[in-house]
Amino acid sequence: MKNIFRHIKGDRAIWAIVAVLAIFSFMPIYSASTNLVYVVGNGSTLGHLVKHIVLLITGFAVIYGVHKIPYRYFSGGSVLMLPVVVLLLVFTLAQGTTIGGANASRWIRIPFVGIGFQTSTLAGLVLMVYVARYLAKNKEKVISFKESLLQLWLPVGLVLVLILPANFSTTAMVFFMILMVSFIGGYPLKYIGYILGIGLFAFLFFILVAKAFPDAMPNRVNTWKSRIESFSQSDGEEDYQVEKAKIAIATGGVIGKGPGKSVQKNFLPQSSSDFIYAIIVEEYGFAGAIVVIFIYFLLLFRILITAKKATTIFATLLVVGVGIPIVFQAMINMAVAVNILPVTGQTLPLISSGGTSIWMTCFALGMILSVSASKNETEETILDDNPLDILHETLD
Repeated sequence: MKNIFRHIKGDRAIWAIVAVLAIFSFMPIYSASTNLVYVVGNGSTLGHLVKHIVLLITGFAVIYGVHKIPYRYFSGGSVLMLPVVVLLLVFTLAQGTTIGGANASRWIRIPFVGIGFQTSTLAGLVLMVYVARYLAKNKEKVISFKESLLQLWLPVGLVLVLILPANFSTTAMVFFMILMVSFIGGYPLKYIGYILGIGLFAFLFFILVAKAFPDAMPNRVNTWKSRIESFSQSDGEEDYQVEKAKIAIATGGVIGKGPGKSVQKNFLPQSSSDFIYAIIVEEYGFAGAIVVIFIYFLLLFRILITAKKATTIFATLLVVGVGIPIVFQAMINMAVAVNILPVTGQTLPLISSGGTSIWMTCFALGMILSVSASKNETEETILDDNPLDILHETLD
């Protein structure tokens, strides 16, 4: 055991928090998957639990591998990954809207493995690192808005436009996080206002195009409209899910019905993913709900501590850019479950089922741990890295 801990670097508290969330997720996943087994007829509860455990184990392998990489490599790596991400997003949109009758507008299928991969999640992570690199590189310079449009916002806008048709909630969350990191990184506030205005205009233009050419983007605007209407008027399929979630929360009481004793898991279509928090509240009660929230806020606290202790501007912005979205996504998921926000499709990090969400969350945590494990480095060393040199060094 001592040999294992000797190889684990970085903030031990973050390692512990991630382990607690992962282990805690076993019982809710096992319990909630009965809906997939007995209602949908998909596999067995034990099979879903084993799959989830395997995904978490591979996720921890991702954390371990990434946290061993010097964080300065992520700076140049984001430049290399941007064109790859664009190609993946284009391929995802080009493959159509369904695969085998299922919605595939957000996913690509990994050959020979049979696992779906949500490209927008990877794209969001790469964008956050790219933005952190740009802001750190220009921290001591007077930023020109025209120059930043080409070097920063053109790549960001291109990626977000490619994510938007299939995943509005992820697009909005990534855009908001980028604006937040830009503000923290010293990007002029008036320029942020310009970008916000351009973003809103682009979104309205997209809606008009989608309405004018409905066959090009089937049902996307109508889906957003129906979700907002069901949230405000209490009708539709989304309202059915929210109503069942509210019943689960209301019947949970203070200490809950007990592990595995949820009733509403049999009626919630997304009981093991989007609405797993409602199942947690039903089975573990108000006490369990508060504990889960506390753990995520504790993770946020350790992320902010890591950012404060970072020795370079890039490291600070990297930690903030990839770390805060994890907690923000958790808050969104819980807000949807208690009917504060309309249905978004955001999972509960490290607890909900889903390979892409777990892997990308673990990759982000690996980056944070890489920063917390790093020794003193100079900003010039990090930002002067040539991406092609990094690629060559990696291949060697």
